Formats: sequence, C-alpha cells, structure tokens
Amino acid sequence: MRIVAWNCNMALDRKVEGLLALQPDIAVVSECAEPERLRLRAQSSWIEGEPVWIGRNPHKGLAVFAFNGYRARLADGYHPSLRYVAPVHIDGPSPCNLLAVWAQNASAGGIRKYQLGPLRRSLSRYRDFLTSRSAIVAGDLNSNTIWDKPGWRINHSTKVKILEEKFGLVSAWHAVRGERHGEESVPTLYWRDRIKDGPTYHIDYVFLPVSWVDKVRVEIGTFENWCIAGLSDHAPVVVDIDL
Repeated sequence: MRIVAWNCNMALDRKVEGLLALQPDIAVVSECAEPERLRLRAQSSWIEGEPVWIGRNPHKGLAVFAFNGYRARLADGYHPSLRYVAPVHIDGPSPCNLLAVWAQNASAGGIRKYQLGPLRRSLSRYRDFLTSRSAIVAGDLNSNTIWDKPGWRINHSTKVKILEEKFGLVSAWHAVRGERHGEESVPTLYWRDRIKDGPTYHIDYVFLPVSWVDKVRVEIGTFENWCIAGLSDHAPVVVDIDL
C-alpha cells in the first residue's frame, strides 16, 4: 500500500498530474477543493469512485482519494465539530482505518496554549475508531516539537507520546530514518519565501502501527520537484507499506 500525505496549496485540478505520478493507493490531500469542483475543472476523469471530502469552503478542504482497488468511506461516527479531521474506513487489498488530518492549530488564537488542539481532541473522540483495527493517522498536522512550550496542552511532543503509548502509532519518517522529532533532516514545508534556504519546517506526517515499521519505506518530495515546479509550498510524504 502506498500512502501520500500532501498539502496541495489549493488548485489541485491544475496540479493533479504531480499527485498521480506518485501512484498513490491512498492520498490525504489538504487545502483541496470539493470533488465536484475538481471533476468540473478536470481535463480527465482521474477521480476513482467517491472520495471523502470535508470542509466549509468548497475551494479549500480536506480530501481522501483512493485508487487501485481501494475505497474510502467516511465513518458513521464523524463529528463535524472537529474541523478538518476525518475518520475514514479504507477497504480493499489492505483494509485499515485512517484518521485524515489538516490541523487548524492557529484558529485557537491567543489562548491556544491552554487548548488541546484539533488532533488531541480527535484522538479522544475517535479512540474506538483507532483501536478497532489497524489504523493510520496522516496529513498536515501544522505541528512540530520545535514549537513546544512548557505547560502548553497543544505541544507536538505530547501528541507524539499519546499516539505511541495509547495507540501504538509512530511517525513513519522518524521511525524509519531514525530521526528525533524536531531534528528532521528534510522539511515538508518551504514557508513564506519558498526558497530552499528560507524558513522550512517538517509538519506533515504519516503515523502507522509500530509493528509495520520494518515493512515500510518513506520518502519526502524534493524542493525542486514540488516548490520550484510551482505545485505547492509543501512536499508530499510518501510511505510504502509491504503488507
């Protein structure tokens, strides 16, 4: 199974060939227009089946696309109040549950340090969903240990600890590459200036069962192929799992 987590920075209809070239089985795409708009704008019928999409802005939401015999279905227990976090049943050759995330941490404003943040609230709300069968958490978490502050409930390190200790999930990049959170050698976001040596951050992730780690390969798209090419300020995280 190949999973791609990518923030497309909108206008996916103009950039979709870049995504399709990765040949994903499951693609978690942030800042994505709703499927009907994509179909209307598409030059080809690339959307297979009925993707999952959630959001309030029809031009900018969170989508899960399934290909190659896989199917994505929004879970019955979805809570719209948890914005841009979607519990999705993945069926097909390797069925699993997927929590797709586009975390809107900044929306908490000046009091965010006292708040759990969207992902932590979702981990509590969707606990049964994440433990009922093999689970994956993937997407743009807008979060990294470098921004942790003493006493803040939204800290990235706390989420990483909860994912591992309560759900047995670890970041594919960090587990396979042997890197610590906050010390990543490759960014996923070329922020603001969109230059290779400008502000860069690692904020996109695929968390998966620790028992899968020895069956995983992971790559992050290059600055040249994604940012310089004008596709997005984010590079995709591409995870291959040999199940």
